[in-house]
Amino acid sequence: MRITVLGCSGSVSGPDSPASGYLVSAPDTPPIVVDFGPGVLGALQRYADPGEVSILLSHLHADHCLDLPGLLVWRRYHPNPPTGKALVYGPADTATRIGVASAECGGEMDDISDTIDLHAWKEQDPVVFGGLTVTAHRVDHPPEAYGLRLTDTDGRTLAYTGDTGMCDQVVELARGADVLLSEASWTDSPDRPAGIHLSGVEAGRVARMAGVGELLLTHIPPWTSREDVIAEAKSEYSGPVHAVSAGSVYTV
Repeated sequence: MRITVLGCSGSVSGPDSPASGYLVSAPDTPPIVVDFGPGVLGALQRYADPGEVSILLSHLHADHCLDLPGLLVWRRYHPNPPTGKALVYGPADTATRIGVASAECGGEMDDISDTIDLHAWKEQDPVVFGGLTVTAHRVDHPPEAYGLRLTDTDGRTLAYTGDTGMCDQVVELARGADVLLSEASWTDSPDRPAGIHLSGVEAGRVARMAGVGELLLTHIPPWTSREDVIAEAKSEYSGPVHAVSAGSVYTV
């Protein structure tokens, strides 16, 4: 399994990266994009045909999904349009949220069913994409939000936290994963609100408690120090730690 980072800037797109989006490829598996934030559609074109990807949405905050209206344009109006519909998995209200964002006028909703084959996540109900099995785990974030666990036919596992606060569910999501792709949106402080994001300390703690093989830090906003977040994670977790960058490729 290989991860190509399309975008990793937290909460907003940054000067060096789109917002959240990760291209996952594996043998005998159609290309999958995990999250589809602002700027991801453009970055995706360097690596894959946007008309051929399936999309997995962790949640529906703008920085994780709002390039989907652009994908609708690509699929509807490209001079050589792709056949069939794009397979998309996401929270229960995905059709409404994306339909409103894609509408011609305020107060209207675009019917995306002509273009999108949409399915709602069912917690811990496995979904098979070629050689990958994906399970969604509900995590602690204000909207309906999921972390995703992707396992290949050899049993190699990538766990992706999506956006979450510290909780038992994210530790179970990551349990024994070969690679944990974890958000780390801010540095650690007692005044951080609960149930929103992880600090570098907490991302490292999740990695240690879950016994993962490698920790990849992501979703670091432009205003947060990458170096501080990395140092915090290393204070809790003794395994390999890296903060990802747009264009980086990792093998699970």
